[in-house]
Amino acid sequence: MSVRRSGWTYFSTAARYALIEHSRNRVALFLVLFFIPLWISLGHLVVARAQVRFLLRATHETVTAHGNDLSNVSGALNAVTLIVGFMMFSVTFKAGRFDQRLAMAGYPRPHLIAAKLAALLIAAVLTCAYATASVCLYWQPRQPGLLALALTSGALTYGGFGVMLGAMLRSELVGMLLIIMTSIIDTGLQSPLANPVADNDLVRFLPSYGAMQAATTAAFRDSAPVGYLVLGPLWFLGAVLAAGIAFQLHTRDRRYAPFG
Repeated sequence: MSVRRSGWTYFSTAARYALIEHSRNRVALFLVLFFIPLWISLGHLVVARAQVRFLLRATHETVTAHGNDLSNVSGALNAVTLIVGFMMFSVTFKAGRFDQRLAMAGYPRPHLIAAKLAALLIAAVLTCAYATASVCLYWQPRQPGLLALALTSGALTYGGFGVMLGAMLRSELVGMLLIIMTSIIDTGLQSPLANPVADNDLVRFLPSYGAMQAATTAAFRDSAPVGYLVLGPLWFLGAVLAAGIAFQLHTRDRRYAPFG
């Protein structure tokens, strides 16, 4: 039997510790358990039930829906992007120096990054399933499964942002503010309640545009906008690529770097 550990051992060990770090993040766990249902409950109870007409770009049609139901969709997306982004930034930022020492000591960088991404996927799926179940307590979306997938797409986008910012930044406060403000601007500009006409093409370039379109379609229509679901993972891959480059630069061996 080889003395060197297998790639699976490297990956599973790093993934186990990444999940342990998530389980120790009590603030994130509190937000998942209480903030998500509170946000959705307030949206359902406070926002008027009056019908709202808005343009759904994913199906190229004008849709009419209750205002509080629309609030639940945008509120759920806003909540999961904030929480998953916060979770991944917090874990990546706090473990950054330890991960750098591991990499410089010979621990394979791809296995460390893959472990964080596996932990991200598990956290995103569980969080979004819980958010979907919270929405279903008040009303029944047309396609609950697709709604959960759409929320997961948005959560992965911001989870990737969290990993990227955790690998790049040296200020925890700056990272938190960037995630919070980006999510608020992103979902706020796309909310059918705030922008029912949605006639500005700039919204297409917002990170959670695909997730919002897919989630709204899942809530009120029977079609499946697969192309819009893919946009979230594309943002995720871009953010992870940037994080990998930053991690590689921070952990490269500088002992033989030329002077001057």
